[in-house]
Amino acid sequence: MDHNLHGSKMTAQQLSQNLTALLDLTAAKGALSRVGHTTVAVVLGVIFVLGFLGNFVALLVFSRYSVLRTPVNLLLINISASDLFVCIFGTPMSFAASVRGRWLTGNYGCRWYGFSNALFGIVSLVSLSLLSFERYSAVLHSIPLDSSQFGRARLAVAASWVYSLAWTLPPLLGWSSYGPEGTGTTCSVQWHQRSPESRSYVSCLFIFCLLLPLLLMVFCYGRILLVVRTVTKQTSAERRESRVLLMVVSMVTGYLVCWLPYGVVALLISFGRPGALPPVASLVPALLAKTSTVLNPVIYVLLNKQVTVNHLLKDDNYTYQGLTSTLAKKSISLQSSRGACLYPPNVSSEEQHSSQDKSSIKPKAHGQQPAALVTYYNGDT
Repeated sequence: MDHNLHGSKMTAQQLSQNLTALLDLTAAKGALSRVGHTTVAVVLGVIFVLGFLGNFVALLVFSRYSVLRTPVNLLLINISASDLFVCIFGTPMSFAASVRGRWLTGNYGCRWYGFSNALFGIVSLVSLSLLSFERYSAVLHSIPLDSSQFGRARLAVAASWVYSLAWTLPPLLGWSSYGPEGTGTTCSVQWHQRSPESRSYVSCLFIFCLLLPLLLMVFCYGRILLVVRTVTKQTSAERRESRVLLMVVSMVTGYLVCWLPYGVVALLISFGRPGALPPVASLVPALLAKTSTVLNPVIYVLLNKQVTVNHLLKDDNYTYQGLTSTLAKKSISLQSSRGACLYPPNVSSEEQHSSQDKSSIKPKAHGQQPAALVTYYNGDT
């Protein structure tokens, strides 16, 4: 028994030594100049400050104004929380490593960094795709707001974490592994490993955690645009359609710019010719992926007309009834895709019908339209 215990300790010690040596070797092969490391540190510092502040403010607003804690906004809270965790648990470690020009927290810190960043990143990606599906359901199927919506929203949030754990725990258990990446100042999945197990993991990660969420977003937002474009052409409708188009393009473009380059580089490193892609080449996609923590709160939260200073902070006596009145005057339909109900539970059905009669928009004659048309949060309606 003592012999087996001694052997286990030796194995763990050898693994630690091998990973430490790999960290040093990776840093040597992908070494940046002092100016290069400083530049990366500055970029990471900016990402940390903006990402932390943006997501912290978003969570602060959601916590202060209970009227915003609607079913769909639970997904936005989940996105902001996961992005904030990246800023807290990940970015400072890579920032410190870039300042010093080498990884500082050893093999255990490297594995924690790789696991935590993958976990929080996938939670954010999955939540974004679930958000697009919710909007699609609200627009095309006119789902009313009721207590069951909160249960489904909580289930979606929990599912995003379970799904992410299902794909980020395997490298800790032997299916691929976490280790140094690029210039040796960050850690991630070991993309360069070419064993069948590692390649199968990289392929599954790309398909199920990047490609499928992207396809779901494109499908859902594409259908939403088709619905919006069928509204009768009026001046206000044209402006609304332009805002919807801008928001949808921003959402999909932000997703593509932040995550697709990183996924493509990972595939090239895993399946391309060895040495064809230098370690430094993976640095820019990795930084782009981290900028998602800055873009997400801007696109999905801070551009929300219900979360702007004009609507929330213009009056210290801001109340639920105040928001209800504002939304009733500005509504064009039954429900907001953003999850902030245009007709909250305490608004009577008579008020709802009155508001609908005043603000209804006639559909084109050639087709019957869904009963609900989304009121997007990025512009006046």
